[in-house]
Amino acid sequence: MTNSEKFMKEALNQAKKAYQIKEVPIGCVITYQNKIIARGYNRRNTDKNTLAHAEITAINKASKKIGDWRLEGCTLYVTLEPCQMCAGAIVQSRIDKVVIGSMNSKAGCAGSILNLLQMKEFNHQVETEYGILEEECSTILKEFFKELRERNKSEKI
Repeated sequence: MTNSEKFMKEALNQAKKAYQIKEVPIGCVITYQNKIIARGYNRRNTDKNTLAHAEITAINKASKKIGDWRLEGCTLYVTLEPCQMCAGAIVQSRIDKVVIGSMNSKAGCAGSILNLLQMKEFNHQVETEYGILEEECSTILKEFFKELRERNKSEKI
């Protein structure tokens, strides 16, 4: 098992926490020197906060752990391709690398719709790795949305 797979499994564990509280199951971990320094999972509905994405939560925790807003030397592992807000925060925080499980054709900003992580116009570009444990990352999302559709359907009856 590679480091990317090992840490993506940890991000999947975070996604499962979101799933348990009926949030879209997206999870994230941030590493520094091959050690996890921060974890996060989606809590938008729970916290009633637009900013409560897995990546933002993990970035906030990592900044506290490192003692700086610059997260140079860090790698972020996330189960779903970051949205525009999270991709922007990743660039702003100077994270070196992002490892992505599954892509997001509807809102992804690390290559699907656009790629904010590697725009040469910005003063920081982020190395990216795609498709790590893609099947597992994609499956948990598909299961969640299938259950959500069924739950919504039964509530309407």
